[in-house]
Amino acid sequence: MKDSNFLKENNARHFWHPMAHPKDSQDNPPTILTGGEGVSIIDVDGHKALDAVGGLWNVNLGYSCEPVKQAIADQLSALPYYSTFRGTSNDKAIELSYELADFFAPDGLTRAFFTSGGSDSVEIALKMARQYHRVRGDAGRTKFLSLKQGYHGTHFGGASVNGNAKFRNTYEPMLPGCFHIPSPYTYRNPFDETDPARLAQLCVRALEAEIAFQGANTIAAFIMEPVLGAGGVIPPHASFMPMVAEVCKKNGILLISDEVITAFGRTGTESGARHWGVQPDIMTTAKAITNGYFPFGAAMIAGHVAEVFEGDTTGIASIDQGYTYSGHPVGAAAALAALSEIRRLKVHENAAVRGAELFAGIKALKEKYDVVGDVRGGEGLMCALELVSDRDTKAPVGKAIPVTLQKAAYEDGVMVRVSGNNVILSPPLVITADDVTKILSALDTGLRAL
Repeated sequence: MKDSNFLKENNARHFWHPMAHPKDSQDNPPTILTGGEGVSIIDVDGHKALDAVGGLWNVNLGYSCEPVKQAIADQLSALPYYSTFRGTSNDKAIELSYELADFFAPDGLTRAFFTSGGSDSVEIALKMARQYHRVRGDAGRTKFLSLKQGYHGTHFGGASVNGNAKFRNTYEPMLPGCFHIPSPYTYRNPFDETDPARLAQLCVRALEAEIAFQGANTIAAFIMEPVLGAGGVIPPHASFMPMVAEVCKKNGILLISDEVITAFGRTGTESGARHWGVQPDIMTTAKAITNGYFPFGAAMIAGHVAEVFEGDTTGIASIDQGYTYSGHPVGAAAALAALSEIRRLKVHENAAVRGAELFAGIKALKEKYDVVGDVRGGEGLMCALELVSDRDTKAPVGKAIPVTLQKAAYEDGVMVRVSGNNVILSPPLVITADDVTKILSALDTGLRAL
């Protein structure tokens, strides 16, 4: 390994980072990480910090999950790669498809299409939604509906249904036929509605109005996160997703539950859709499926959707899409081991308890610091603080303010994530009560530094 001086000298010199201006990465060099242990990360200078970001929502089992590491090593020795394109398969992909069907049985999902990650899974889901209607003889259903503030990856399809202009404007024009409705974002919404239940109803009415305007027979699917993640951790009222599901069903529109973040326990339930008592038609997954140790994902398909594809006799249901690494044997082996640990440890139960503690703690910080305009969470280990320069006007703080908090918290031993004027918390699902206390203490230090 190159020494620390080499790494610092070349940091961001030849490496363009995602979601960052190249010049900004050069002027403000990223933290260089060289190790991970338990729920903590270690940088090039030996500074150890509790990872309240959980990698990127995905290291749910922490950095010392030996069963997943061993599964990867064993599979590399047995079969490091082979394609799953028509005519060949591998044992681990077959086993994983069986285990995922069992894990997601309460969600009504029975088939898996393997991908290389979350954006891939979303792309597959959008294409399959259109194909589903075409197989049924309803080829006019090509449009997609989604939520403002929603995030669905960076491919052209996913970026087109993204509800944040930041991920769209630079690359427009996007995929035509994508339309967005207001999200149930209680702190900021066009209705000036502060009651979550009432806001949920207003957003569903907006969905119904958009369907009526576009024509239900032109819409393929509605895609949503059960809890909006990258948009600032926006948990809807409990009534929202069930109402959306009912509207979709009534109008023949497929419901895609984007669970790249929420699947496998993040919300305090095994899946985000299950958290709200909904069975989606398609579910996208990735991230925690291998605990972040290997790039892998899956689009899960409901039984009634699978029947349409498998019952086709014309050939139009042929899945003419896929990735070189779909069903990668090493990724599948990692996912099998991660799924076993997720079940054994019942991480969703810990996420619910620790999430409630963390949410209570950030609510107390809001009372202490005026710069905190809103705090959101309460659904597992997904929390956020929204920073404002004025509580009355809700004006966001300047760009440098959240970064100042982030740096102070890191120096105090905790890594948090900054996204706009939001400070997002998504720690591993295996954290303890003491870890929650440490996160809250570091946040207090960061807020005090402001």
